Amino acid sequence: MALKAKYGVAIVHPFQKNRMLIEKYTSKWMKDFEDLKREIESGLRGLDYRIEHVGSTAVSNLDAKPIIDIDIVYDNESEFGKVKTGLIKLGYYHNGDQGIKKREVFKRGEYSSNGLLDSIPHHLYVCPKDSEPLKRHILMRDFLRKNDWARIKYQDMKYELAEKANQDKRLYAEMKELTVNGFIDEIIEKEKVNSPNV
Repeated sequence: MALKAKYGVAIVHPFQKNRMLIEKYTSKWMKDFEDLKREIESGLRGLDYRIEHVGSTAVSNLDAKPIIDIDIVYDNESEFGKVKTGLIKLGYYHNGDQGIKKREVFKRGEYSSNGLLDSIPHHLYVCPKDSEPLKRHILMRDFLRKNDWARIKYQDMKYELAEKANQDKRLYAEMKELTVNGFIDEIIEKEKVNSPNV
């Protein structure tokens, strides 16, 4: 079904009016990541991993949805179980790979009680170092950080999609999947040339 036919008209619910999906960039997002990272590290002491800030909030001056995307990266398969145990103790639960291999999703539990982790909206993924989704996250982030033209174009595309989706989060995500991924693939290919070791 064509995008225009499928998404020609979207219903705006009263509570969604005037609520902007994309927000102006703020350096608070970098601080939020550092605070989340520090809290997560407190539950993963002694394990072999690294934590990456990915997604739009990891790119300075890029307007975005105010949700911090985090990838926890481990080298050896044996580390995953230990990372999972540590995250469960911090109040997360494992939500599987949601159809994307080598990218395990962790969400906050309904009865979790960590003031910081529960107060900053974030997506948390756990990936092996050879994960393709991880590589895409890193390549895209790095290219947008280094190329103003790509950052501005991506930002404009997001605003346009948010407007077409009438600021509806689910509709925006579906439309982004159909229309923006080509641009993302293009900049990832360019970054692969510049960073062959990623």
